[in-house]
Amino acid sequence: MRVLIAENDHVLYRELLQRAQPELELIAGDGPELAAQAGSCQVWLGEPHLFAELIRAGHKPDWVQSTWAGITPLLAEDLPRDYRLTRAVGVFGQVMAEYVLCHMLAHQRELFARLQAQRERRWDGRLPGSLAGCKVLIVGTGEIGLAVARFLQPFNVVLTGVASSARTLAPFSEVASVEALPRLVAEADYVINLLPNTPATRDIYDAALLACFKPSAVLINAGRGTSVVDEDLVAALARGQLAAAVIDVCREEPLPTGHPFWTADNLLLTGHSAAPSLPPLLVELFVSNLQRYRAGSALHGLVDFSRGY
Repeated sequence: MRVLIAENDHVLYRELLQRAQPELELIAGDGPELAAQAGSCQVWLGEPHLFAELIRAGHKPDWVQSTWAGITPLLAEDLPRDYRLTRAVGVFGQVMAEYVLCHMLAHQRELFARLQAQRERRWDGRLPGSLAGCKVLIVGTGEIGLAVARFLQPFNVVLTGVASSARTLAPFSEVASVEALPRLVAEADYVINLLPNTPATRDIYDAALLACFKPSAVLINAGRGTSVVDEDLVAALARGQLAAAVIDVCREEPLPTGHPFWTADNLLLTGHSAAPSLPPLLVELFVSNLQRYRAGSALHGLVDFSRGY
């Protein structure tokens, strides 16, 4: 079997996959040279934006394993959808949870204020807060959201969630539908956005919803940049409608130099680094799915094109 690997880190992916499945013939790269080989490879592994160009050029895979959780480039209206596409699942939970916890603790411990005090040679003896009892709203309770919730549970926080429809799901005390967002946001100390990019999730965090936030609340967006109306968030922060925002994902990346996020008060940019794709874990996922593919079994992370994830 020939496998096409289109990845920025394609050398490492090739080494890991060759070690795990030495019988495979691997075609690897990250540029136009892949187009000459794509037609002879039924199985593709790599980054969705690289594959979108190959499919747009007329190449057709049988199965694509994305190394990203998001597959937005492959959902473009001009691209066909008559192949199997799987997202990266089961590999981002802990790193995303570490990212969320890092910024929650930094806020509770006022790390940036203490760093500024140190720079000013000013003793800052204020006592910090604790996460115990904080109300954490996770918006998007899929595989990654559930992993984040389980990671946070030992810190004695109160967990609520938002999903496409209401459901019972431990360890959340409540998982409500998107229509309940204004009510739940008004009660939350931390709002963690992990929603995918779909028509239903775009522009959710607009002026009306941001006005529902507690003035002491923090928004952490590690889902998709399209969920937040940028100018509305900057204005809400300026008015003190929420205390702070941590933004990992933006509508346009890299962020343009003139974008207001660069200079907005109480906004921290983290450059789409929340949950990196770790090649060893992605190769394990691919090998597992490859076994299922060969056996004709259901693939992990199979995308429903009509839903966008």
